Amino acid sequence: MKIISAEFIKSAVDPAHCPKEGIPEIAFAGRSNVGKSSLINSLLNRKNLVKTSSTPGKTQLINFFKINNQFFFVDLPGYGFARVPVAIKKNWGKMIETYLEKRKNLKMVVLILDIRHKPTDDDRLMAAWLDFHKIHTVFVANKSDKVKKSEKNKKIRSILEFLEKKEKKVIIFSSKDREGKKDLWRVIENFIR
Repeated sequence: MKIISAEFIKSAVDPAHCPKEGIPEIAFAGRSNVGKSSLINSLLNRKNLVKTSSTPGKTQLINFFKINNQFFFVDLPGYGFARVPVAIKKNWGKMIETYLEKRKNLKMVVLILDIRHKPTDDDRLMAAWLDFHKIHTVFVANKSDKVKKSEKNKKIRSILEFLEKKEKKVIIFSSKDREGKKDLWRVIENFIR
């Protein structure tokens, strides 16, 4: 995909605040500090369009980025570990759930996992929730540049077993060395057509 334009449009907390355009949306979900912002920036060939931080929990709203005036990338707040009050975390859960359930333009969710670590119970819960609601999901094992090449397949098998998704494919991705970028774009393009 050739990126001609990519711009932040707005942040939202509920469907009433979401953009009204009827164009496709691809949402990005994952636990706090999984590298969601870096992954999106890498896909868009941008350094700082989506704000990155070393402090988990910086994304606290649903952020919409319009790509090529044809579709949106939607950055969802991270779940799990984040240095924010419990009340805010609870609101994130409701906000994310409402968006995922009610948004008619949502075509697919990119569920990002850290290849270095076993998925958490929150990851499994999110995968099961998306499955239950029949939301198309692609699994991405991020930060692959931090794992030895010989360990990658073993890590992927472990992720699939833990998520109970043995039949699914996982895209191995690295924002640093661009591994998996073409594979992920291929999947995304199928859903925005």
